[in-house]
Amino acid sequence: MARPGRRIGLLGGSFDPPHAGHRHITLEALKRFQLDEVWWLVSPGNPLKERGPAPLEERMTAARLVMDHPRVRITDLETRLGTRYTAATLDALQRRYPGVSFVWLMGADNLARFHRWDRWRTIFETVPLGILARPGDRISARMSPAARQFRSAKLRAREAGVLADCEAPAWCFVNVPMKPISSTALRAARAALATN
Repeated sequence: MARPGRRIGLLGGSFDPPHAGHRHITLEALKRFQLDEVWWLVSPGNPLKERGPAPLEERMTAARLVMDHPRVRITDLETRLGTRYTAATLDALQRRYPGVSFVWLMGADNLARFHRWDRWRTIFETVPLGILARPGDRISARMSPAARQFRSAKLRAREAGVLADCEAPAWCFVNVPMKPISSTALRAARAALATN
């Protein structure tokens, strides 16, 4: 699936549902971080959310429809690896694909609450992180406990293209034109339509 020397971004999430915002940040990440590929890790569930997502196969099918691109793979790797948390997934991927330069990708909203993730410091120390700014989350992300703790490992935005070559801990925060859309808002709209 991946050869040594490849620069691969990992975008994890429940993708419930996947949308144009996911597609947009994926294309921006490919360009800004100079990645060879991005893998969407469609997770079986999110340990930080109370409500379970739609069935995995439905989300995988929808993700493939939203993100049809030759340099993007839609995967259920967490299910196949038997991992539930990001730190364990990254550990398993590094063992399975030695020599691949992985970059964990996420929106700034996730950086703002990253300190709540299981073994979040280990994630920072395992792979570089590429943070893509989302509307309304820039200040809270930059002031987050994770950003403060790892401030000395932060690259300037103009250095984003070398992030995949950096040893962890390393992270880069890039501002990109964002689409103000979220899976949460789409689920709420769908639920409102269903009740009317």
